[in-house]
Amino acid sequence: MALDLASGPAPTLTAAWLAAMLLAGSQSVQFAVLIGLGLTGALIAGLVGIGGGIVMIPLLLYVPPLLGAPPLAIHVVSGITMVQVMAAGITGMLAHRRGGHLEPALVMTLGLATILASLAGGAASRFVSAEALTGIFASLAVVAVVLLLGGPRQRLVEEGAELQFSRAAAVALGAATGFLVGMVGAGGGFLLVPIMIYVLHVPVRVAVGTAMAIVALSATASTIGKAVTGQVDWVLALALVCGALPGAYLGAVVSRRVSAAALARLLAGVIGLIAMKMWWNILRG
Repeated sequence: MALDLASGPAPTLTAAWLAAMLLAGSQSVQFAVLIGLGLTGALIAGLVGIGGGIVMIPLLLYVPPLLGAPPLAIHVVSGITMVQVMAAGITGMLAHRRGGHLEPALVMTLGLATILASLAGGAASRFVSAEALTGIFASLAVVAVVLLLGGPRQRLVEEGAELQFSRAAAVALGAATGFLVGMVGAGGGFLLVPIMIYVLHVPVRVAVGTAMAIVALSATASTIGKAVTGQVDWVLALALVCGALPGAYLGAVVSRRVSAAALARLLAGVIGLIAMKMWWNILRG
């Protein structure tokens, strides 16, 4: 009952109230921009079953200066994004849980490996240069796009089919994914969803819902890793979270009304555009 209440309209209204109070109290262009970007990123994330880091990181790097707000360094973006991913992941997970699209066996195998590795990656990111973090993030985005663009040639597993997957493969993939996304401040959903669909052969809606649960847990672990190493600006993170909570909830609700194939195409398109933008900036120097 408590979980159902937490995933209902109350968090949306509460977050909207917090956002209004934060804006009124701060009168800050930067906070207003962060709240708006948090809402936008989390809405997309909840719709396609990702934590939001793949969307939020480029938004935070490139959009604030265009709107008159101070630019943010990659390490600052990485830290506050992970907090936002954690909040959006928890909200989206609860909404997907109400639809019955969580698979406990996947959370315990793929999820546990991802969580532990995310904690290590979040702590290790302190010792990695900004250029290396950007390159890692852009590379992960390309991997996700390749999986998604190659996947549609395979037949998607039907909803309600018996779930069978290699636990060893799930653990190995979760560990590798978790460490890398933990470093860059992403929850990993943008990789976990195509991995579950096209490598582990999980039904799309189950993959989306389960990814949100894993993202919520792994982002919490990575946030702890970044927090204990002093990489989180909590004031900026609060602004992101104020926008993220209603966005993630609304995205998850809408996703239940969209076809599985459309969700896969939408995710490929979003990540593809982001990957091109990131690599363009890297290669341009």
